[in-house]
Amino acid sequence: MSDTALKDKPRHAGFVKNNLREYGMLISLFAIMIFFQVVTDGTLLRPLNLTNLVLQNSYIVIMALGMLLVIVTGHIDLSVGSVAGFIGAVAAVLMVKFGMPSILAVLICLALGGLIGAAQGYWVAYFKIPSFIVTLAGMLVFKGLALAILAGQSVGPFPPAFQKLSSGFIPELVPGAGTLYPTSLAIGAVLALVLVWQNFRSRARQEAHHIETEPYGFFLVKNLLFFAVIVYFAYLIASHRGLPNVLVIMTALIALYAFVTTRTTIGRQIYAVGGNEKAAKLSGIKTERLTFLTFVNMGVLAALAGLVFAARLNTATPKAGLGFELDVIAACFIGGASAYGGVGRVGGAVIGALIMGVMNNGMSILGIGIDYQQVIKGLVLLGAVCLDVYNQKRSA
Repeated sequence: MSDTALKDKPRHAGFVKNNLREYGMLISLFAIMIFFQVVTDGTLLRPLNLTNLVLQNSYIVIMALGMLLVIVTGHIDLSVGSVAGFIGAVAAVLMVKFGMPSILAVLICLALGGLIGAAQGYWVAYFKIPSFIVTLAGMLVFKGLALAILAGQSVGPFPPAFQKLSSGFIPELVPGAGTLYPTSLAIGAVLALVLVWQNFRSRARQEAHHIETEPYGFFLVKNLLFFAVIVYFAYLIASHRGLPNVLVIMTALIALYAFVTTRTTIGRQIYAVGGNEKAAKLSGIKTERLTFLTFVNMGVLAALAGLVFAARLNTATPKAGLGFELDVIAACFIGGASAYGGVGRVGGAVIGALIMGVMNNGMSILGIGIDYQQVIKGLVLLGAVCLDVYNQKRSA
């Protein structure tokens, strides 16, 4: 064995050990997918089911992006499910009962979500009332308001233009060959290339500033696998009806929040507040304003998720949003967010949401009852939090 290989071996081992949580999540996601792919006789990754998996979990991913920032600042939001259901009810009243144009109704609902987040964030940030209490009250309030607005009945159907928010697909620029949608496949391939190119650029930038990077062989293999997986899933999606509109929205939001959390000043300040609020305040960061803004952001994303969910069901029901907050919070913690604040990544939250989604979908295909599904998801969440506590103690 060469001297270079001998030097790289401990470096590889040390890198994997220091990043075990991050890569452990990816390995867990692939292991869960392979398990359900085998036990469901290949049903999980069939193009139709994969598209349904995206549609069924889009609102969880959307809310997980906002919940991540709330958790990173050291808070929690228990009201997101009720807010999503309430916004769906408002949208139904505006569009179905009053005949308001879809675009105007959507804008009003998003603004209303921001106002709800602002109202809750104000009490948490400036009056220092625990977020658990404030958002628990919000959960009860908006659950009751949704029931009152709908008068205990389902309201629908929505206009066709609004339904396309969740059930529509991007138009194809090139006629498909058989059952393959080439435009969707091409977009997936281009996206994979852009992401890999960004990874190489980021690595070059780190090396230029003499920042420690992962071993090159490890980095190269990871990106090759990353590219192959994205193209493969794009092929599966393109084999059904193409890219769903909501998947495009999700991808754009993930890219936006990844950029904000890693490349902007406000993103770094949010992590500083969660890591040590007193130290952040002494360094000149306006901690109250940042906390307030994270709740406003959460309100807007909860509203968007409520609209997506209502469009998918094509109706607003009094029970819409029930239990959403549990899946969203679980997705963030499973994805590596710390219960102590200051730790968490957008990619991790997305992976956590995908793990929850694959588990829900796989267990439903197998015919496992909702009672046992809740038990299994609860145990997975407990395991993720226990791992976080263990890592905190080890690094202390």
